[in-house]
Amino acid sequence: MRCPFCSDSRSKVVDSRESAAGEAIRRRRECLACERRYTTYERVEEVSLRVIKKDDRREAFERGKIVACLERSCEKLPVSAEAIAELAESIEQEVREVHEREVSSRFIGELIMMRLRALNKVAYVRYASIYREFREPQDFLDELKPLLTPDELGLGGAG
Repeated sequence: MRCPFCSDSRSKVVDSRESAAGEAIRRRRECLACERRYTTYERVEEVSLRVIKKDDRREAFERGKIVACLERSCEKLPVSAEAIAELAESIEQEVREVHEREVSSRFIGELIMMRLRALNKVAYVRYASIYREFREPQDFLDELKPLLTPDELGLGGAG
């Protein structure tokens, strides 16, 4: 870091504190050459994550889109807003852990389906019907079969 007054690179930190929003560290420095003081800010450099769409277009990753699809899938179901927020957070965290710069929309979609399946089966089928573009009633049945027990399928041994 060069002094803005004399351009010398030698300085000492006089005071350090977190900025008001907690998004940066504010440092008061004193130049060892000219003895003038100046302020610097240290921030985490966020790497922008891009989503590769089905048609190979790329767009910025937006957590809000995940939240919106989770809310639509869970609408009128006994799923709290807190559960949706936690799910969105965990999905974003896994996406960022596995992919640094680019991630396919398919990876995100499959991750959402996996997490919804564990959270609420109806929300899972709702999301799957759009994500997998169901066209026929048989598509729903094929998705439901693995979710149902033999009794729910009418294959129980009562009789």
